[in-house]
Amino acid sequence: MANQTDFRGNSVLGVYARCTEDFVLLPREADRQFKQVIGDALDVDVIPTSVDGSSIIGCLCCGNSNGHLVSERVNDAELEEIGKYVRIKRLEGILTAAGNNILVNDTAALVNPNMPDRAVEEIGEFLDVEVYRGTIGGLKTVGMAATVTNKGVLVHPRASKFELDRLDEIFSLHVDIGTVNMGSPLVGSGLLANSKGYVIGRETTGHEMGRIEDALGYI
Repeated sequence: MANQTDFRGNSVLGVYARCTEDFVLLPREADRQFKQVIGDALDVDVIPTSVDGSSIIGCLCCGNSNGHLVSERVNDAELEEIGKYVRIKRLEGILTAAGNNILVNDTAALVNPNMPDRAVEEIGEFLDVEVYRGTIGGLKTVGMAATVTNKGVLVHPRASKFELDRLDEIFSLHVDIGTVNMGSPLVGSGLLANSKGYVIGRETTGHEMGRIEDALGYI
């Protein structure tokens, strides 16, 4: 199921929210309609929260069916609150904006090439995935340069053949290029998706939605 929406007039949904197969973390101040649109489209439970009081949850956390990793900026009360619903862990050290720097599904993860060894090990152990370092479209912030589900991968249109082939090898899924919100190459910033459906910013065109649906296996 697909829907188009925005958060307070902003179409970069991936900056403000983060989803898995079972849950979506949304800003605490999101209105009822926004929560319902997201929850229904993805067929998930909605967890309203914040990270260090911030609403840019999508930049600061990521996860899969095994749990969520969140920036070390998260305070104890927020960590406890989210932990009532999902298994969660702080990612400490540099590059802790997990949503920006980690692209992950239930089988594998691609991370910022500057991610420290200790963090790579923690990511792999906590999310129970094989972890690889790399870039997409030459960008190190792989979590915003692509979207991955358990059915497909949509990536930055300037991804090289080497990067595309490597993503195919890492995730063993169909990989394709695309854009969101009338030409934005940062597909992870404008798209929330799992294997059951997706939600996209209101500015996204029908052609872009067609590429999304093909790449992520909805058609």
